[in-house]
Amino acid sequence: MIVYGRDTLRRDLIAGLTVAAISLPQGMAYALLAGVDPRYGLYSAILVTAVASIFGSSSHLINGPTSAISLVVFSALSMFDADQRVEAVQAMFLLGAMVGAIQIAIAVLRLGDLTRYISESVILGFMSAAAFLLAVGQVSNALGVRDKGTGAQHILYRLWLTLTAGDAINSKAVLVTAVTLVLAIGLRHLVRRYHWPQFDMLAVLLIVGVGAYLAGWTVPGSDGRTAIGVAGAIPGDLPSFHVPTVQLGWAADLASDSVAIAFLGLLEALAIAKSIAHQTRQPLDFNRQCLAEGLANLAGGFFQCLPGSGSLSRSAINFQAGAATRFSGILTAAFVAVAVIAFAPLARYVPKPALAALLLLTASRLVDVTRVVYAVRASRLDASVVAITALSAVAFGLDLAIIIGVALSILLFVPRAAKMRAVELIVDDYDVVRERLSSEASNDGFLLYDLEGELFFGAGPELERILHRIKEQAGSAHVRNILLRLKRVRNPDVVSLEHLEQFLRDARREGLSVSLAGVRPDLLAAFKRLNFAACIDSDRIFPQGADENSATLAAVRQIQSELSGQRARARARLNYRV
Repeated sequence: MIVYGRDTLRRDLIAGLTVAAISLPQGMAYALLAGVDPRYGLYSAILVTAVASIFGSSSHLINGPTSAISLVVFSALSMFDADQRVEAVQAMFLLGAMVGAIQIAIAVLRLGDLTRYISESVILGFMSAAAFLLAVGQVSNALGVRDKGTGAQHILYRLWLTLTAGDAINSKAVLVTAVTLVLAIGLRHLVRRYHWPQFDMLAVLLIVGVGAYLAGWTVPGSDGRTAIGVAGAIPGDLPSFHVPTVQLGWAADLASDSVAIAFLGLLEALAIAKSIAHQTRQPLDFNRQCLAEGLANLAGGFFQCLPGSGSLSRSAINFQAGAATRFSGILTAAFVAVAVIAFAPLARYVPKPALAALLLLTASRLVDVTRVVYAVRASRLDASVVAITALSAVAFGLDLAIIIGVALSILLFVPRAAKMRAVELIVDDYDVVRERLSSEASNDGFLLYDLEGELFFGAGPELERILHRIKEQAGSAHVRNILLRLKRVRNPDVVSLEHLEQFLRDARREGLSVSLAGVRPDLLAAFKRLNFAACIDSDRIFPQGADENSATLAAVRQIQSELSGQRARARARLNYRV
């Protein structure tokens, strides 16, 4: 437990100031990526960051606008044409509130742990496609041309129209883009080499902005236009309460996008929090973090914010800068708020090509090439999932891609979890329980099988098939005793329990004696609740013991003792007849 004192406050202050320095340019850039006014990205970097830090579980996770979320927002708002800016912004606020409500529902239902069942290959495919779409979306800003086409058209077709039927390329914008890229790459190298504070993105934006201003490229001419695109004026105020416009048609159109952003946001946030917690050994409450994400986005919807999530870059910087508690996130939001109030008028001189260049760099860093190659080489299945998710994102949009990815994860998980393994065991002359080789005979007078797997509804058909096969083998081998070792079966549900109960009833009716060894406490409790005593005697159930084979050997000895008694009685009857 951290005792908050002067040293802890100093660490949080340094971390908060460092993260705020990168939150300013990122907030503006991600709003531009989403196709909305830069102020909404800065508002998100204030309110969403603060609310998530107050209610969250991780000491280092920093929330706010992110590239992946902004891309999905852009996709969601593509139904609006360029002249419908007011409607698009209102729809974005509604979208944020819907996302927050879904995430809060997930937390209330305590479904946060389910996010760990989303395949890593899905995330890799999604992020790769997101990086590609991010880069495509910034080509027009980087070249200083206007986007062509409508929101109903595919982004690649709109890019084609922009490049072939659009404006002439602005050489000044291209120069600003190139200079920004060179400076950003060079400064990032110096920051890492000399361990400087990570102010490189803000420094690059300031340097390029001042240079473009001195060249007169961001100063309006006599016609009121600038030589290159600029971010535009940002009001020097803080996010204020605003009830978003609600139209039923918008809500229906945004439904799939809100689900996609809700899941994607939770996946981003929890993955980042778990990654850092792995190094700090901090315990995490996943459902509490889900609640924090939902509260932040719900509040953001009513305070004119761009929807957000956990940021990988800002969280990593927060951790590396020495943050000690969640208070660093609150300080980050406070520093951004002060900067917005003090320097908002200067935002009108920020070149759009410079922001586009920073986003192009962000796109390149979104793709973890090493992990993608590893996943592709791991198995054909993982390679297929990466490819399907990525192609779905490009073809159908990021909102559907994340839903397709989640469905893929479920389709991959359920068949694997539903697989049950049944292995015939024997007890050798040294009382060692081991797997029977194909060349060896079964146990004398009884069958011994080890079952392994999840006893949930998906495994029901496989369990029924295995039990039927064991009963048939007992009949063909003319043995009347069956011993099932259940120490490796887990999480029984009603379907599998019904199959097991039916097997026990059928076996008793057919004169078979069934024993169960290594019964786990949860399964034993289910037997008592469901009155399994009606189909199996209590002395045939051997609960799991401390020793791996103690329950199995105890059951084996009981069966062997009974078989010895039966054989002795049979011999006695034979001698009597003789």
